[in-house]
Amino acid sequence: MAKLVSRTYGDALFELAVEENRVDELSEEIQVLTEILEQNKDFEKIMVHPEIPQETKLQVIEDVFKGRVSDTLTGFLRIVAAKGRYKELPGIFAYFTARVKEYKKIGVAEVTSAIPLTGVQKQKVEQKLLQTTPYETMEIEYKVDAAKIGGLMIRIGDRVVDGTVSSRLAALTSCLMKISLESEKEGVQAS
Repeated sequence: MAKLVSRTYGDALFELAVEENRVDELSEEIQVLTEILEQNKDFEKIMVHPEIPQETKLQVIEDVFKGRVSDTLTGFLRIVAAKGRYKELPGIFAYFTARVKEYKKIGVAEVTSAIPLTGVQKQKVEQKLLQTTPYETMEIEYKVDAAKIGGLMIRIGDRVVDGTVSSRLAALTSCLMKISLESEKEGVQAS
């Protein structure tokens, strides 16, 4: 449900940003606002508290944000609060940011290797990703997981390419187990 809410509100905000030709401006504003809200958790407590009247919450948004962020963003915050979805704001902003990156052809990838990659290796990974995806630039987070034994696991959104030794060994083990079970089954049928 939270993903559906994030997507619905995030799409609406993104479409408004595109319509008003303010994608970059709203994106920067949301990034700064996200950081401020993360540092001020008490504000969220006020906005989600069930005993604080809705009108009070909407007035707090006006008092805190009016003139400090764009009217578009202030109005959006009021709508989210009025619909009782303030708790979903981080997810909404994350979804909006992901849509902006797709719109600007910025790929976001997570690359996991068994050992740290050198600068040259990272450069080759980035070049290969740019060649094989529709993105013009990449934001890559590199992680190290010794359990991978060797190779790379690359995640871009919902897509995963797992070329690690550990995944190949797991596939080989599964295949051998299947062969073993089939052999046992044939042996039982032959008896």
